[in-house]
Amino acid sequence: MEINTQNTVKGIVLAGVQSGCGKTTAALALMQFLRAQEIAIAPFKAGPDFLDPLWHQAVTGRISYNLDTQMMDEQHCLQRLAGANDVDLVIIEGVMGLFDGRNGVGGKGSTLDLAHTTKLHVILTVDAKGMSGSIVPLVAGFQAEAAKNGVTISGVIANRVGSEHHAKLLSNNLTKHHMPPLVAWIEKNAPALPERHLGLKMPDETDIPDFSNVLHVNMEQLLNACSEITTHVAPLPKESSRLNGHTIAIAKDAACCFIYQANLDWLKDQGANLHFFSPIKGEAVPTTADAIWLPGGYPELHGETLSASTTWPSLRDHIEAGKPLLAECGGMMLLGEQIIDHQGKGWPMCGALPFTTQMQQRLAGLGYRDDKSGARGHEFHHSTRTADCEPSPAFTPSRGDRGISYKQTRSSYIHWWFPAAPAVTADWFGAAA
Repeated sequence: MEINTQNTVKGIVLAGVQSGCGKTTAALALMQFLRAQEIAIAPFKAGPDFLDPLWHQAVTGRISYNLDTQMMDEQHCLQRLAGANDVDLVIIEGVMGLFDGRNGVGGKGSTLDLAHTTKLHVILTVDAKGMSGSIVPLVAGFQAEAAKNGVTISGVIANRVGSEHHAKLLSNNLTKHHMPPLVAWIEKNAPALPERHLGLKMPDETDIPDFSNVLHVNMEQLLNACSEITTHVAPLPKESSRLNGHTIAIAKDAACCFIYQANLDWLKDQGANLHFFSPIKGEAVPTTADAIWLPGGYPELHGETLSASTTWPSLRDHIEAGKPLLAECGGMMLLGEQIIDHQGKGWPMCGALPFTTQMQQRLAGLGYRDDKSGARGHEFHHSTRTADCEPSPAFTPSRGDRGISYKQTRSSYIHWWFPAAPAVTADWFGAAA
């Protein structure tokens, strides 16, 4: 007999009207404020982002998991959310604008679709600079479209507000026209989060801003805007430990830092022993490693150090021995002959594969990727790869980078979501047949 897991979760989905409207600032400021009120927060991030969850963790002290209706099925999303029943409030930071996803209006991968899946209410972040009455038709349009999809917008956070008087104008206009209330506002002089070409900088590279003097919260309206849901989720089927006893060496440092926590959890659930090493520190891959995972990150920022890394001989030995290796984006860049950075300087890398990667100022690839094997992932990079010969492809996505394969090495620009295709992913790491 199937036994359902029943948990009650209270929370919100913090969405934006568009990318750049300030929802990450609003999310961090709100988490920081609530934690100061001794309200325990479980943070989550919609979409395939790596950096926002690290900032969530820095502010709340709790691991922030990704929730993504394109890479994960509904049951996995709800199962992850149901596990947050030990806190007072769940805050899910959205991705892009509320209705922006893989395609269409509110389709798979969008914040709206996640709100519909979780049944949590939405608080909408609006960049209110230069706006007063116009906030009403803006919010009204979002509210009406969300309602068509069974999603409730229950509150508004205004960003870049000029003064307390400006905030009152916004609030009064929303109230007068029966719109969701202004639950919080952020002053226009709020500290900016430091950015670089792939998004925010890492939180351990800078001081965490103090938002206490620029965030103004109506606590009663905020809590009223939150919704309480009871999840009835059947436990995920118990899978065989496909990697039982396998030792997987994982590169983890400032060059290889784009790691989904869910992927680490999945590897452990499959019985793998995880060994972390740092190419920046020149740490060797242990000869006992059955497989290697090179995640993405920022190798282009550490070209000089990596060019002298003493990791490379052990990495080449592993590859030439025919042992499995999975390399993603920045991890793939490490395997090439050199990385040409933003200044045009070339830095020698491992040299295990015959290609060069070169950084550029504009985006080179972006979007969800579906491999014909059933694996799912995401591509987002500012570099291009050139090879002297036509290499064997590592993957067969319907669109995006097909990568390079050599012996048991699979490398590409795609960041993979391991639980999406357990048998396939386990095979990449050398699972027994």
